[in-house]
Amino acid sequence: MNSSNTNPLNTGFFGHPKGLQTLFFTEMWERMSYYGMRVLLVLYMTASMQEGGLQLTVAAAGAIYGLYTGSVYFMGLPGGWIADRLIGGQKAIWYGGITIMIGHIILAIPVEGTFFVGLIFVVLGTGLLKPNISAVVGQLYSIEDKRRDAGYAIYYMGINLGAFFAPITVGVLGEQVNWHYGFILAGCGMLFGLMLQLPLANK
Repeated sequence: MNSSNTNPLNTGFFGHPKGLQTLFFTEMWERMSYYGMRVLLVLYMTASMQEGGLQLTVAAAGAIYGLYTGSVYFMGLPGGWIADRLIGGQKAIWYGGITIMIGHIILAIPVEGTFFVGLIFVVLGTGLLKPNISAVVGQLYSIEDKRRDAGYAIYYMGINLGAFFAPITVGVLGEQVNWHYGFILAGCGMLFGLMLQLPLANK
């Protein structure tokens, strides 16, 4: 998905390059996965053992949550460097998505010792995927293409849709049925995003 391959007649997705459709739905599923898991984190950590939680104090859970979210944004720096210098944006998105999915699978294992390992995987994967998928959107358009701003607006709609559905799917399932089912559903969301990326993974 290089800007050099883009031309003004590439209007396969609402008048925008066809690749925008793939990135739109990939990001939608990834954000559903990410925000859905975040909805559950503090609730799961503070829930009692009888409720299947970790029974941490609110202060400890808040500190872990803050460290986790801060690490996600910090890891965008090395994630962007790896894409620019080593593997390219498309492969960074692919490997990042796989790492996120593995993290959710680990979180879904009902063993206390695996919880932080799962969080680390999600942090590393998001650091690879998140900054690079936004950059690839821009690469769909040439410098002269006036559709770029509108393309980003459509792309951000995918983010908002994912964030909207996250609490009413992953959050409800995890809180009302089983915490680990919620983490599994978050992993399924990332799996759907990876399936959309599959045709582009080897390019």
